[in-house]
Amino acid sequence: MSTTPRASSLRVQLDTERKIRQRNKLYYRFNHWPIWIFVFFIAPGPLTFDLFERGFDSRMFLWLGVVMAGTGIAGIFGCLPGVEPKPYIIRFTEDRPNPLYRRICYTTAWGEIVAFAVLNIAGLAWAIVTGEWRLRQMYDAAYFPLAGSIWLLGAFGQLPRVKRSTKGEGYERRYFYGSLWAVTVAQPALWLLWKVLPQTPIADTVKLIVFVGILAFMGNLARMGRLPRTRPIVPGELAVSD
Repeated sequence: MSTTPRASSLRVQLDTERKIRQRNKLYYRFNHWPIWIFVFFIAPGPLTFDLFERGFDSRMFLWLGVVMAGTGIAGIFGCLPGVEPKPYIIRFTEDRPNPLYRRICYTTAWGEIVAFAVLNIAGLAWAIVTGEWRLRQMYDAAYFPLAGSIWLLGAFGQLPRVKRSTKGEGYERRYFYGSLWAVTVAQPALWLLWKVLPQTPIADTVKLIVFVGILAFMGNLARMGRLPRTRPIVPGELAVSD
């Protein structure tokens, strides 16, 4: 009996389907830079909360300048995922050392993915049960301990795409992108609901249901490989990753 997942339940991408490139074109490298600007810009969660609540201020402009300078220098030296002069990962089964810059970048992103989702769910649940909105206080008290615990796991190589070896990239990247898709779709939807709906138990219940529903829906699409970069890459052939 074949152990290959059926296409009806899980889309699998063959390595031989992927075009091999020897170098990353300049526009490709430049297009990846804003991704990492955003990742590091929102790393201070309480500051990001203020951004969505009140808009830009001098602190955020200063922090954005620091992030753009830091990521720009890293990009010039090819030390950002997708901004390298040429792809680092060619063969998904190859046991290669995972460069420090990749581990730092993906670890930072993992901490944000988890912390923002967990705190928003906790804040909404608290508001529904108590009738009090304490999300800002939760971000102040819990964001860095929560995100920091994830960053600590990354420092020890215990997260997908952050391990010391790149051997499992064909599967690990789908966990990362699946989580990323889910949170990046659910967060703006929750922000919009927060703006248009009142802060009442019923409205907060609607917000929570929609937020968790989007996370579950997008997560299931990722599980089935129906979102970009969420298909498992069958090992054994050449491929390119970013």
